[in-house]
Amino acid sequence: MRRFLLGFLVFVGILLLFGAIYVVDEREQVIITQFGKPVGDAITEAGLHYKVPFIQEVRRFDKRFLEWDGARNEVPTKDKRFIWVDTYARWQITDPLRFFERLRDEDGARKRLDGILDGETRNAIAKHELLEVVRSSNREPASDESEPEEVNILEAVSFGRDVIRQEILESARTRTTDLGIEILDVRFKRINYAQEEVRKSVEDRMIAERERIAARYRSEGDGEASRIRGEKERELERILSEAARTAEELRGEADAGATEIYAAAYDQNRQSRDFYAFLKSLETYRKTFDKDTTILLSTDGEFYKYLTASE
Repeated sequence: MRRFLLGFLVFVGILLLFGAIYVVDEREQVIITQFGKPVGDAITEAGLHYKVPFIQEVRRFDKRFLEWDGARNEVPTKDKRFIWVDTYARWQITDPLRFFERLRDEDGARKRLDGILDGETRNAIAKHELLEVVRSSNREPASDESEPEEVNILEAVSFGRDVIRQEILESARTRTTDLGIEILDVRFKRINYAQEEVRKSVEDRMIAERERIAARYRSEGDGEASRIRGEKERELERILSEAARTAEELRGEADAGATEIYAAAYDQNRQSRDFYAFLKSLETYRKTFDKDTTILLSTDGEFYKYLTASE
């Protein structure tokens, strides 16, 4: 009997010992509850700790950064464009005691974050136009020699996606200060157009922009072609004018050379000079009269002398 009682007491002691001792991991933080209510302060240091066995219970909470993955929601922008927004966040339990009192566990915290972060995302995007949501900054576009310069011009934004994200983060933090958690960061996972007509509107705008640039280049090309044709006509006229002038100069020089030759021949031989004068007279009359022309010659004329001399 004594052995049984001793064994029973040893067993009970072991149960009490194991029920009173608990280990806190360095990745955890712990609160002790008694009949469902927290007792004492939160335990955040790793190591071996004690509690009242069977009466008190250990509630463990993660000390690491935790993940919140939001649902994909359709959200309107300020300029009445509907877009799909998918966000995610990182958060951490900073006050385990308050966290337990207000949210109980991580599932409760994620449900509360669903309402807070989704609501703040919707409010922030509704205050900004679509361009501000999809653009981050007024960066310079990458240069591409194959693209016209106008295509690479980006419309300026006043805020940008990063500013909107920061607005969501700050607004959400103010709503979680009494929940024992801290939202560390909020990010946009994906932003996409929600309606097919929005895509069509963007495509139509791109097509219109391309057509405008093409029309401008065609206009510039027509103007350049007209300028080149005008320069060609002017250059052609100049060349023809210079050619005509050169031809006249050459013709004058040739006539002068021929006259010199005629004069030299005339000086060399009187008979040759007379014959030359006779030929020139015949050439003159040939150009002056035709077969139907009747002429009256004076006996004192040079031409009559040539005719009578031949008899």
